[in-house]
Order: sequence, then structure tokens, then C-alpha cells
Amino acid sequence: MSLASASNTAAAERPDRAAVFSPLYKQIKRLLVDGLRRGDWKPGAAIPSEMELAARFQVSQGTVRKAIDELAAENLLVRRQGKGTYVATHHEPRSQYRFLRLLADDGVVRAAHSGFVECRRQRAPTGIAERLGLKSGASVVFVRRLLRFDAEPVVLDDIWLPGRMFRGLSFERLAAYTGPLYGLFESEFGVPMIRADERLRAVPADADCARLLLVAPGSPLLQVERVSYTYGDRPVEVRIGHCVTAAHYYHNMLA
Repeated sequence: MSLASASNTAAAERPDRAAVFSPLYKQIKRLLVDGLRRGDWKPGAAIPSEMELAARFQVSQGTVRKAIDELAAENLLVRRQGKGTYVATHHEPRSQYRFLRLLADDGVVRAAHSGFVECRRQRAPTGIAERLGLKSGASVVFVRRLLRFDAEPVVLDDIWLPGRMFRGLSFERLAAYTGPLYGLFESEFGVPMIRADERLRAVPADADCARLLLVAPGSPLLQVERVSYTYGDRPVEVRIGHCVTAAHYYHNMLA
């Protein structure tokens, strides 16, 4: 939303000062997230300055700054020194591997190379439909992808996406794309992945995983089950990854 159009909706967007149960900066944060969800500011685009937003919402600049600080901490916005604040995008180099937590034993972050094995439309299995908030049997897009590090297959991902949101996604389109997968979802389908919930467990490699990951059947693998969400806490991806951890480990920092 431009500042010109914002002036016509300032009353509607003005925070409710009577809502004492919600701190004012939280209300501003919610309004900013609403704007991101509507697409007022696209991924990679600059948002208005703190001063402009303070005038728009009729609050102090410090209140706006606190709201933006939280959104930056949640990786929805990115501050750039001397340039302003921008909507986070998966096309930024530092964001491309934000959801990939697998590191080599030496701790060096290496580029992952995608190879797509399969892409097809299917009816959602019951468990997948539930996690995506869909009716059983709804249309989904199934993608199988192999990630390689230094030419070695390390991760086999099975991915399910809501069919209505990813119309036109095909094997050919995936194979021709050279950027990050979440970047493709963001820029070509308008679906930014902003957070994920993961569950990990150790499992033996079945015949299919063993064949594609070049390990012996029954070898130990790390299984990572992920549900990814876009704005409004809407689930938009279920991913089950099987990882070879002979020379890699899963890394997460807890605050």
C-alpha cells in the first residue's frame, strides 16, 4: 500500500488505544503483518520509513521501531544499514539456507544442489491433508527432490503443496529453475514461507531412500518432518526429508 492510499485508510488501520490487553507496538506489528499478507510490500521491497509509518499509524517513532525490531528478529523484515528496512526474501543469499539446518562436520556451509526426481499432482493422503488444513483427497502437488553437497546425495525430500495455490508447477518448471526452491514459491506463486515447525527422528533407510541416497538398506537416516507456514499461520507445505548424517549434523541454536 502506498502512503497516498494509506491516507484513505488511516482510520481503519489506526491502532485501538483502548485495547489495553495488547501493547501498542504489538498492534502496530499486527498491522504491518496484515500489510505484508495483503502484498502491500512485495518480498525484497523497501517498506516506508519509521517516521512515515509513525505518521500513518499516529504513534511514536519508537513504537514503530519496536514493532519492526520484532519482525526483523522473526526474519519477516531485514534492516540494511543506511538504506532502510526491506521485506525478507528467500532470494537473498543469507536467507536461502535459513530452513536448511544440515551442516558438514567441519562446520562449513556449502551450496546445496537440487535435483528433482518427480513432480506430479495427486490426491492428498489423509495425514498430509490434515497437516495442510485440506479436506481428505484434496488436490496436492507432490515433489521429490534430491539435495547434493559436493556431488554427494545427502537429503531426499518428499514435498506436498496445496494444489490450488501451486497451479502450473511442473517437473519441467522445476528443472529449469536455478534459484532456491522457496524463492520460486515466493516469486512465481506468491507464497512466502515465513516459519516452519519440525520434528526429528532416526529411521532406517528403506529400499527407495537407499537407492537414491546411495546407502545400504537399513542404514540410519535422520528423518525431518516439516510443516511450513505463510502469513496468517497458514500451512502451505509438508516436507519429509531423509538425511545422511555420516558426515553431516543437524544444527540449531537455542536462545
